[in-house]
Amino acid sequence: MKTSRREAIAATMATGVMLPLLARAGGASATLADEPSPRRIDRLAEWRFHLGHASDTARDFGFGRHQRTYAKAGVTADATKPDYDDKGWQAVRVPHDWAVALPFAEPKTPPAKDEADAAAAHGFKAIGRDFPENSVGWYRTPISITAADRDRRVSLEFDGVFRDCIVFVNGYIVARNESGYAPFSISIGDFLDYDGGSNVVAVRVDASLGEGWFYEGAGIYRHVDLVRTDAVHVLQWGSVVRTTIDASGAAVTAALEVRNEGRSPVDAVVRQRIVDPAGRGAATLPETRLTLAPGVTATATGEARIAAPQLWSIETPRLYHLHSEVLVGDRVVDRYVTPFGIRTIRFDAARGFLLNERPVKLLGTCNHQDHAGVGAGIPDALHAWRIDQLQEMGSNAWRSAHNPPAAALLDLCDAKGMLMIVEARRNSSDPVAMDELTRILRRDRNHPCVIAWSLGNEEPQQGSARGARVTQVMQDRVRELDPTRPTTFAFDSSWDAGAAKVVDVVGFNYRTDKMPGFKAANPGVPVYGSETGSTVATRGAYANDPARHVVRAYDTEHPWWASTAEAWWTIVADRPDLAGGFIWTGFDYRGEPTPYPAFPSISSYFGVLDTCGFPKDNFYYYRAWWRPDQPLVHLLPHWTWPGREGQPIEVWVHGNCEEVELLLNGRSLGRKPMPRNRHLAWSVPYAPGRLEARGYDKGRRTARDLRETTGAPASVVLTADCRMPDATGDDVVMVRAEIVDARGRTVPDAEDLIRFAVAGDAAVIGVGNGNPTSWEPDQASQRRAFAGLAQAIVRVGRDVRPIRITATADGLKAGVLMLLPKAVA
Repeated sequence: MKTSRREAIAATMATGVMLPLLARAGGASATLADEPSPRRIDRLAEWRFHLGHASDTARDFGFGRHQRTYAKAGVTADATKPDYDDKGWQAVRVPHDWAVALPFAEPKTPPAKDEADAAAAHGFKAIGRDFPENSVGWYRTPISITAADRDRRVSLEFDGVFRDCIVFVNGYIVARNESGYAPFSISIGDFLDYDGGSNVVAVRVDASLGEGWFYEGAGIYRHVDLVRTDAVHVLQWGSVVRTTIDASGAAVTAALEVRNEGRSPVDAVVRQRIVDPAGRGAATLPETRLTLAPGVTATATGEARIAAPQLWSIETPRLYHLHSEVLVGDRVVDRYVTPFGIRTIRFDAARGFLLNERPVKLLGTCNHQDHAGVGAGIPDALHAWRIDQLQEMGSNAWRSAHNPPAAALLDLCDAKGMLMIVEARRNSSDPVAMDELTRILRRDRNHPCVIAWSLGNEEPQQGSARGARVTQVMQDRVRELDPTRPTTFAFDSSWDAGAAKVVDVVGFNYRTDKMPGFKAANPGVPVYGSETGSTVATRGAYANDPARHVVRAYDTEHPWWASTAEAWWTIVADRPDLAGGFIWTGFDYRGEPTPYPAFPSISSYFGVLDTCGFPKDNFYYYRAWWRPDQPLVHLLPHWTWPGREGQPIEVWVHGNCEEVELLLNGRSLGRKPMPRNRHLAWSVPYAPGRLEARGYDKGRRTARDLRETTGAPASVVLTADCRMPDATGDDVVMVRAEIVDARGRTVPDAEDLIRFAVAGDAAVIGVGNGNPTSWEPDQASQRRAFAGLAQAIVRVGRDVRPIRITATADGLKAGVLMLLPKAVA
């Protein structure tokens, strides 16, 4: 069952929030959603932004100008005042990453080793301790508060801010958070004006220091919600659902944490019912009565059975919803919805990973939160689009490296059937790290897509007794909060020592060739490839050119520690005791430029897709063998080689057909059997014209691919992933721009500058082309094509009138694309 990205986004609107949203998303129709919810959630998307300064208080709106900055509660910086005039600030929409809009900074000559590493880690963006003028950002947004809110609990919920942040409400410091990846919430009721005055949230974010060795962005790059509840309410992440399956159906156990923040004791009643994937009532849990003293949290538990459950799986990601209602007297004080899936998971040392007791090979990719044009500030629709690209390749699993993912991404993985390994940012048992781990476990434990908790990645202490102690403490917390999922760890060595003796499943970072030997010595230990492959390639390039930092896109180039796609997959593919693997990486990402860790390379070359999500040739290797039921042949390279007439060209075919025939200008160059999990190769003297690959199964042609010698660039062609976007103000359309010749064929070496213009209620929020050495700005209205392609990300407003997108390039026919936004109730 294929779920479109907009269907998936609609389905996720109900996640842990109020029932009216579920009703709008096509969920329960004749349910508790018919009544308005006392819980109100407002997404805070519209903010004002301005750079501050990490070391100059005058340029940081006076923050820290006095030694007694924290002497008294109240205003500590001009920008925190409710009446501060921020009209000159930039209007931004969260998720937002200010680092992606910063200029590039060519490193000093010669840079110190640590300076070079730090600069390369963030893709040579001008941010960090050497750039204090770019490393602090301020955000402000007004919030609407009425007298009716005086008796409610009002809180802010941040899913992620990078990195060190201070949150102010009406000038008062209400919270600090020093993790770029852990969500956090704040009760702000004490600091609000309920009598008609202004109420303003301000956030100071300091990204001077990073957490990773890869691009991490800067700012409020994940969602923020303003939440109003009754004094008696369900805690954030206070609902947990667990299921077990037996011959007679499924048992559902629910626990709901209810807190009384009022001044008087109350007797509360909890009513809960389960709604099936079609919105019909599936079961009712017994009513629970709670006595809550002021300041006390109590847990209501209940069980129910579903006779014929619809199981959540990769192919059919069916979601149930637990509807919880809290009453005090005859008044409903809270309603809460918890999506969940009914399924079983386990890692077996002999059979690999099992989903619903069926072996499922993990066809995974590792990914950072980063995309061309927008950096780490990825809109929900773009998260969904990225999942779609990987699923088209055949991928069924995602490792969130090296940090917990956005909640929006998990919601979409639930809805679209993408498995997920959630990874802790730090392998540490210190109080801060444990608090961060606790928040992640509580937030993510209801997601059926989550199959394991990763407690570390290539940690210095991984093979030591210290590493075992630290990891044991973390695993104990996992067992306390979620005993239903295994723990894992991504090791680059010490697979049989230290932390490896603690976790349930051992991950191999590369060294795939060592996995069979490990299994022979440790047959009882479940194993998978936590990082595999790592072929490096420049999309559309077929000859190495170190001077230009170009890497050929055949499956041959890789760092010393890694291997090619073919090398690792041929080891893992047919062994059931190896659970699968996660390619490093699905998408190219900024920073950690490999194999060229220096200017002008600004991103990695690891991805099977580039930073725009355009496939490289290895994409089709995986597509062939990860979707073997879909016949495929893919031909490389392109066939436009002026000046090389008569010279041999290395020709490869990726595919899964039994046999492949290669033809040049209609003449057969031979027919060869396709070796399982490998490729075919020919050496072909170049002659302009048509190169064709034909795939055959049982003697019948089932697939073909063509490469033709192209002419000069003639026009720009625009296509989009969606022509009827939602007019919500948040939907985005992924626009692909191609430079084609007079016959409509993509010109493989075209580098024309493409200018995008939008007429209507929409705007280009980012551009890219997948070139790992391009220093063009990401947030602009133009981009040079790379290997014939460029991308524009267009955010659609709330107006339903048509939108016209035009792309022009000097001397070429313009491309035009019309969008027809649709209203969303």
